[in-house]
Amino acid sequence: MSTRSHNKAEHIQLSDRTYEITLPLKASALDDYDDYYFTLEERDTDQTLHIDYSINEKVDDYSVIRLLVPFSDHEQTFMRHDIWDLYLNRRKGNDVERSRIKADRDDYRFLTILFPEEEKMFYPYTTDKGKLSFRLNHYFLYAKIEKLTLKETQLHISGLFNFPPLYKTTDYTVDQLKMIVTVGESAEEVEIPVERVPRKDIADNYDGNDEMLRTGFNGTFDFSRFLEESEQLFFKFYLEMHYTTTDGTTGIRRSPRLRVRKEPQHYIKKVMPGRNVKRKVLIKPTKTSHYLSFKLSDYNFKNEVIGNLKSAWVKVRRGEKLKYLYKVAFKILGQLPVRKKTIMFESFLGKQYSDSPRAIYEYMKTHHPDFDMYWSADRRHLAYFENKNVPYIRRFSIRWLLKMSRAEYWVSNSRLPLWIPKPGHTTYLQTWHGTPLKRLAADMDEVHMPGTNTEKYKRNFLQASSKWDYLVSPNAYSTEIFRRAFQFDKKMVESGYPRNDFLINSNNEETIRQIKQKIGLPEHKKVMLYAPTWRDNQFYSRGKYKFNLEMDLDQMRAGLGEDYILLLRLHYLVAENLDLTGYDDFVYDVSAHEDIRELYLISDMLITDYSSVFFDYANLKRPMLFYVYDIDDYRDNLRGFYFDFENKAPGPLVKTTEALLNEIKAIDREGYEPYGTTEAFYQKFCYLEDGNASRRVAEEVFIGN
Repeated sequence: MSTRSHNKAEHIQLSDRTYEITLPLKASALDDYDDYYFTLEERDTDQTLHIDYSINEKVDDYSVIRLLVPFSDHEQTFMRHDIWDLYLNRRKGNDVERSRIKADRDDYRFLTILFPEEEKMFYPYTTDKGKLSFRLNHYFLYAKIEKLTLKETQLHISGLFNFPPLYKTTDYTVDQLKMIVTVGESAEEVEIPVERVPRKDIADNYDGNDEMLRTGFNGTFDFSRFLEESEQLFFKFYLEMHYTTTDGTTGIRRSPRLRVRKEPQHYIKKVMPGRNVKRKVLIKPTKTSHYLSFKLSDYNFKNEVIGNLKSAWVKVRRGEKLKYLYKVAFKILGQLPVRKKTIMFESFLGKQYSDSPRAIYEYMKTHHPDFDMYWSADRRHLAYFENKNVPYIRRFSIRWLLKMSRAEYWVSNSRLPLWIPKPGHTTYLQTWHGTPLKRLAADMDEVHMPGTNTEKYKRNFLQASSKWDYLVSPNAYSTEIFRRAFQFDKKMVESGYPRNDFLINSNNEETIRQIKQKIGLPEHKKVMLYAPTWRDNQFYSRGKYKFNLEMDLDQMRAGLGEDYILLLRLHYLVAENLDLTGYDDFVYDVSAHEDIRELYLISDMLITDYSSVFFDYANLKRPMLFYVYDIDDYRDNLRGFYFDFENKAPGPLVKTTEALLNEIKAIDREGYEPYGTTEAFYQKFCYLEDGNASRRVAEEVFIGN
């Protein structure tokens, strides 16, 4: 190769189920270390595999390394875990510095090992951050845009797709390939015929057959008819494959939303004539996920100028220089006299009026109205605070700076930015936001979050927690964990969670009726709340569904539809892809409802999996069922949990829709009897929840002082 890059994979090949990786390492980058070695590390556990390597050659300042990853030697281990990240480890004395191995090619995923009986595949891939990882996954259709061209009202799109059984076996035949474009928030979908084209570049790299590797696609989206409309529209793009298997079964697979590389040619802005006004076309990758974003809106020169100025200001506002000025101003203003009885509240970085800060605020407003109280509100969520008639101050505004720096009290349920210095006269109450299920802060073995590493994450977290003066704990179990994980040595308020006061004090028929009316639910039917946790592989659809609930809704409705409705409370990234057509009288998507405590209250039972929602719901002493259809795959992740979920969950664990139905019907038939572990669970986690937690916290922090 003409150019080399330190610690970036140059080539990968697969032979006899062994991956051979060619990796250049710059000698000067290793000079200060005693030795180096390579590991594959499972992302969600502490499982580590050491990788054999040898030096193939030395060229200029580079040692060209040959890494071997023999799948067969570790097959049982690989089949139990999902994602493996490849690391270079450099040792000096007893210290080891670790860095991920980089990659920049998307065609590595064509080096797939298949398991047709399980419909699973193992493959290397380049992550969004440009790192090399390996993954075990169910069959899914992967697609990516490589080139965009706009001519008049036609957007030409070309890219590649990857469905390994197509070129690794003869099990599938493609009947049709389409691009699906969803329009706005409506259910409308536009179907675009797509041409399959051979990818000789991929065939050359992997000794494939040009005909088998017809994994390129070309399609054209003509949006001329949408120019005649007057509303703002957003378009999202997917690839859809219609196929037939060797046994004659037909099916449809749809890819996740199409991504596009962040390159200058993929940012397109154009003004076009519409029916009454000019229309602006804006095409670009989204900031974080790199999805193809297509926005069509009315063009107004004045608004365009104002928008550009706002964008420029946002860049300044988020820049380091302004942050430094804010920090200096905060320190200066913090020397001014304290404003007694002034409290600044914040929930989830100013995005919500919710959780324990809300409960404490409402208690103080009713019982101690002499306090001067304000909410810190994110600029993107101001309308919510206005609608609630809550006194708020826009986060990071000049007025916010003046109030925060002189307030006697801060109340928050999450970490404030590290750059904010806490004045000496301010008392900081941290409520946190849940009974710990997964490991926290200093207790975490590994951190796999974007933009940080384990050491940095822990250092920043503990720096933030050192500013807390009071920390709310819901029980003794949490107190022990919080002390250790947050390294918190100040005043712990073991009071129960203020946010759960609502569940105790408002648990009456009239409140439940009002909430049901507000949401638009039938009042005569019983309510099941299904609130599962998030799984990253739910990005990948099976069959024709955008998202597979792994719950047979037809079977659920047939068995329970006369008496029940089902509320789905899912992660918002999943909820936007839900297709509940045909279930209007039975299934309700409440993922965007403002406060989950109201959903708890109106639900006659909770269905969940490994989500920590069950700690709060347990206060209602109602049935809880754990629908854990994937527990065999998920089990290894439980090593990162504090709570012995499998043996001590306060309800039965079921793996199928049929078993779930049987449990619900048994409750209807025989009445609800607490599960064998329920009383012990309640006594350990909920014994303080008596509806007075807000009062106890207020008296400890505000009134007692």
